[in-house]
Amino acid sequence: MSASEHDHQNDACGLVIPDLSGAVPTSAEARAKRRIAALEEELQMVKQERGTKQRKTSYYVAQGRAIRRMVVLYTSLEDLIAENDRRYEEGGEDATTEQDRLQRGYIALVQVLPWLHDKFAQLDIDDCEEMLKKLKRGADAGRGDDTSTLKDLVAAWVNQDFHPASILRSDDKHSHGFVHDVCGKLLCPAEWDWNNDRVKAGIRERTMDYIVSENSWPLFVYENYVVSSSDLEQGLFKSRILVQAFKATFTSPSSAREADADGDGADILENNRRAQRTLNQVKVKTCVRFALSSVSSWRTVDGDFDYEVFWNNIVDFFEDVPGPVARRRVDKLLEWWTEVMLRLRSHVK
Repeated sequence: MSASEHDHQNDACGLVIPDLSGAVPTSAEARAKRRIAALEEELQMVKQERGTKQRKTSYYVAQGRAIRRMVVLYTSLEDLIAENDRRYEEGGEDATTEQDRLQRGYIALVQVLPWLHDKFAQLDIDDCEEMLKKLKRGADAGRGDDTSTLKDLVAAWVNQDFHPASILRSDDKHSHGFVHDVCGKLLCPAEWDWNNDRVKAGIRERTMDYIVSENSWPLFVYENYVVSSSDLEQGLFKSRILVQAFKATFTSPSSAREADADGDGADILENNRRAQRTLNQVKVKTCVRFALSSVSSWRTVDGDFDYEVFWNNIVDFFEDVPGPVARRRVDKLLEWWTEVMLRLRSHVK
């Protein structure tokens, strides 16, 4: 084709063909449309990524709410993970009591969140840290909600069951604790007699002879709020207020009203798995203690009383059993809690 013919064809098409370093002319409208389409596609991708991230956040936060209920009330997740890593590398033959406690916590963690262990292997360190942050957010939010709920409910239960001369108000924590006669009785260490004026005055004044610490079981954890001086484990962890708190936390606040509901007598051994979960639900004992106390906000130490040590003492009672006789007593107590859960399940049905 001659040069004149080539130019004629370009003119006919209305298109100017540039050399290799130039650009083919386009209209401003066409360029704007393509730019808008590209931006819309980019925006859609950002929205999808944001939606995926929000769904992950919501999932991790929701899953995390179980941690303070079923796993650990205070211990950090990082400490649990670090102890499991240490054991895998070094073994657990010479582990301390605290290390054993951490490892039991890690095992409980991966039982409650069975997907978590594999996630640690799949995610890089930054994503792991982000996931743990969201889990902890959910865990702390769940603990806050449960504490707030029990603060209101425990006051109502005390008023209903004990008819105190001074009504217990949930919105005035300063009237709780040892200044309130019923709360003081329930919080009093089981080995002391709250009805003894000397004991009562000594506790309220925090004299050296009557320091209330986490190393004594308070009366509220005993069945019928009565303790046997010859056997401090008789009726331990069988109180009505604990059953009510358990039901309010793990089912619904309304179910706590039926703390003595009857139900069917299903096979205890067949439901032992449900009883085992009670080990991880000792949280309610700590939260009930907080609700009865005069402490206005969640904290680890209240005067001479350390809530974290109290929590560990309860967990160790069930999990760090000193011998076969004690093991049988603990198993019998777990069977009792299994029956409580079975009655609850039959009532709900």
